[in-house]
Amino acid sequence: MSSLNLTKTTGLFFSPFSVLNGAVKSWICVALLGQWMFAVYILGLYAIPLIVGLTEQSAAVSPASGHTKDAKVFFSHVLPAVILATSGLLQLIPAVRKRFPRFPRFHRYNGRVFFILGISGALTGLYLTWVTGLRLSDVGAIGITLNGILIPIAIFFAWRAAIQKNIAAHQRYAVRSFFLVNGVWTFRLYLFGWYMVNQGFNGNTATLDGPVDIFISFACYLLPMALAELYFWAKRQTKASAPVWIIAVMMSLGFVITAIGVCAAAIMMWWPRISAVFFS
Repeated sequence: MSSLNLTKTTGLFFSPFSVLNGAVKSWICVALLGQWMFAVYILGLYAIPLIVGLTEQSAAVSPASGHTKDAKVFFSHVLPAVILATSGLLQLIPAVRKRFPRFPRFHRYNGRVFFILGISGALTGLYLTWVTGLRLSDVGAIGITLNGILIPIAIFFAWRAAIQKNIAAHQRYAVRSFFLVNGVWTFRLYLFGWYMVNQGFNGNTATLDGPVDIFISFACYLLPMALAELYFWAKRQTKASAPVWIIAVMMSLGFVITAIGVCAAAIMMWWPRISAVFFS
């Protein structure tokens, strides 16, 4: 997969490139924290109960627990998220690859694992949504369904670009693949961040088909990909300009939104559900 990197030198002490670079690094840090917290959540809610034999607890959190086949698909969809969450974002950090001589090999193999698990997650997610009926509403599931359809497409183009040694194209498609694979994770961040800011529902419904729910179901992957495209554009610029400043501010707002979402998801979803399994 690719890396996010921005190195620009200007005569300005405080330039849009420095703001943009700081925003990207801050976003990576908070996203990495959120991804690892999500990995702990998956381990605590699904993996550990299965391993230690807490079958009642693990079945209680599986929406497909009533059907053996569907339950297996559900867990095969959820449990690989631990690997995706713990190692996926490392693909985007150039400093890691530069600091460790053997990291380029890790980057290749980790990218292949990410791609394979990403496609598997997309296919099992579509199966659970439309075959087993694991959805709250048809309209509310459209955005995430498009997300699942786009995942294998983006991964194919990222893989093809890597085979063709087209590094620039590989970077762009790999970043798109990353945001698409993490679309459901981002959906939860945006949704619970919205709940926290509004102190409850505002344009939401219990079946996730309210106007804000539908907007977030598309924005959770389209917005990060749009920001990534703006970032790549800014990276190609040679001098500070008003558009670069605008992009730097937008990236900073993206970091703030992600930080709020991570805090909200941890407080309102991840910790309460883990504590309900182990401390109830």
